[in-house]
Amino acid sequence: ETYLQEARIEAVLDATHPYAERITARTAGICAKRALPYLQFLRPPWQAEAGDNWTEIAREEDAAAHIAPDATVFLGTGRQTLERFANLAGRDVICRQIDPPTHDFPFAGGRFLVGRPPFSVADEVALFSKLGVDVLVVKNAGGAASRTKLTAARQLGIPVLMIARPPLGDWAVVNDVDAALAWVAAL
Repeated sequence: ETYLQEARIEAVLDATHPYAERITARTAGICAKRALPYLQFLRPPWQAEAGDNWTEIAREEDAAAHIAPDATVFLGTGRQTLERFANLAGRDVICRQIDPPTHDFPFAGGRFLVGRPPFSVADEVALFSKLGVDVLVVKNAGGAASRTKLTAARQLGIPVLMIARPPLGDWAVVNDVDAALAWVAAL
């Protein structure tokens, strides 16, 4: 809020990650309080294609109900919500993250895998095959660059648990870059 005031920001186009719900809610609330125009841009969510085996789940904690006790699980969800998967303890859980870990894995049976995107479909197929991945768990972040893991899962016949997006707030949202730019142009 201080930055918006000091920098004389007159409107906010929020293009944060679809799962950055705290940041988005806070920013929308500040804009409402200051009577600043606010628009959230959300890239379109991924849609299942022919051959995909996706199950949508509401929360990370729901994954365990869909995963066998002896499964190898690949988490493409990032580390910020890793604790929510604690009920997967005992399974072989691999969490890929961009930066080297700064702490131990938070539950038994888990490990970190460091990797910096982008990853090609061939890279993902090779990795999932090498690791013996049985289930892929991802957030429905959308976007072309990170879809490669979903294409690899389809090619390998790996089921995907797709964590649903957080509910939308009561502010304006667009899913198209041109619509976001038109909003800015109209200000």
